[in-house]
Amino acid sequence: MKMNDKSPLQIERALYQPKLPEAMKGPVALKEGAKTTSVADQETIKKLFPNTYGQSVITLEKTNNQSATPVVSVGVILSGGQAPGGHNVIAGLFDGLKKLHPDNKLYGFLGGPSGLVEHKYIELTHEIIDEYRNTGGFDIIGSGRTKLEDPEQFDKGAAICHQLGINAIVIIGGDDSNTNACILAEYYAQNNTGIQVIGCPKTIDGDLKNEMIETSFGFDTACKVYSELIGNIQRDANSSKKYYHFIRLMGRSASHIALECALQTHPNMCIISEEVEEKKMTLRDIINQIAKLIAARAKEGYNFGSILVPEGLIEFIPEVKVLINELNDLLAHNGVFNAIPNDEGRREYVLQSLTPQSAVVFESLPLSIGKQLMLDRDPHGNVQVSLIETEKLLIEMTKYRLAEMKARGEYKGKFQAVNHFFGYEGRCATPSNFDADYCYSLGNVASSLISAGKTGYITSIRNLIKPASEWIAGGVPITMMMNIERRHGKEKPVIRKALVDLKGKPFQFFAQHRDEWAKGNKHYIFPGPIQYGGSAIVCDQPTKTLLLEYED
Repeated sequence: MKMNDKSPLQIERALYQPKLPEAMKGPVALKEGAKTTSVADQETIKKLFPNTYGQSVITLEKTNNQSATPVVSVGVILSGGQAPGGHNVIAGLFDGLKKLHPDNKLYGFLGGPSGLVEHKYIELTHEIIDEYRNTGGFDIIGSGRTKLEDPEQFDKGAAICHQLGINAIVIIGGDDSNTNACILAEYYAQNNTGIQVIGCPKTIDGDLKNEMIETSFGFDTACKVYSELIGNIQRDANSSKKYYHFIRLMGRSASHIALECALQTHPNMCIISEEVEEKKMTLRDIINQIAKLIAARAKEGYNFGSILVPEGLIEFIPEVKVLINELNDLLAHNGVFNAIPNDEGRREYVLQSLTPQSAVVFESLPLSIGKQLMLDRDPHGNVQVSLIETEKLLIEMTKYRLAEMKARGEYKGKFQAVNHFFGYEGRCATPSNFDADYCYSLGNVASSLISAGKTGYITSIRNLIKPASEWIAGGVPITMMMNIERRHGKEKPVIRKALVDLKGKPFQFFAQHRDEWAKGNKHYIFPGPIQYGGSAIVCDQPTKTLLLEYED
């Protein structure tokens, strides 16, 4: 048998031609809507971004006028964590630029934003692009988490752009990366560099969304991957009938992934961080809720089940959130703390530096969790929640709570738990048809915005629950999504994260059905693997979240 370096799926996916909105299948015209304002802190944001604030929302429309466009060169950056579909954004950008003029060039900066600053790049050609169409991952040029916020970085970036004749930079990233894009666009506009900056909405977390950006790319694929795994685990639990599976799901802050996976698989319990915060639940409240569920199922003869835990849960428990905010400020650029050589000394330093209330909370946590809370912050000054094993904390505390209940005769079942963390499994998966189409369209939109001379915009595709031909393409000023938040102990302009709306249709549907899903084993759904060929209802279906949010 002859061995091939590519799987049958890779070979087949290379042949897939992503679908485009009807308006983008030929020449396009830009229709400008009303002027915009930021979501909050309008006067402050306006002063910080005088050149890019207040621009109009743009819609792309089909036109019969094929106007000549000047030759341009564009640089593209993959920023932050991977998300399925990133390669198709680049392919769509490349094809869009070549459609506008065959002499247009696309350069990829290597290793994320640092490639711009350190002048590391390659020219992306047909041969390179064709190897990565419809594939997962960010390996075409690599990604990174370097934060662009220093004028010296901006100037180094401008120097290489002028050297290569680059007219525009496209930054593909999440809320923090697009905040960087907004700051970079303003700086280049203020200094008359002639370099445009366009963003693309990427994050599997699903928290970069608003009325103009219905979802970020990668969310669809990642949730389908996780839901397949959850379904498989639920089938196993239903077969062996002896384990409770505590499944922590990626999603740095918001619980969109956990909610979407619950809608797809109907677990026995799914904790929603935003609800925990809204109800001011303590860690003890959450443990009592889990123990109550397990005891109730045991009475019916079920000593197994599935419990979904959002990655960022610990930050939403009010008492712990206050603690984390204090720790973020305390540990930001703290040379004294960093010089302490051991965990015991660091813990003692933290306990002495916290407010009395937070010190009590910190001391009550298991040593392992306390240690994880003291780890180095990410480049944006936040605790690295992916390193906090919340599901293990819940298992241990539930075990003790059930033992107390058993001693009082309130629980007679058996409790055996297995912990899981699903994160990286979904970030580089082969994109679903939805993400392949969506990302290719986003890249094409970026080329149109560049051609029109726009800067400080993020690409937007709406009407996503309809067939791709009916999607509405355009661009949104990034300043429209900005507000002021505290980062690294300072007030800074950032894109506001979109958390789960407890009054929104997806959560309301979940809330109406979760008590029913908690009982027995008859409501589990087993989604199975992502399908790429066959009926559109199986292959092109958007997320349950989108369907609930936008269906009549």
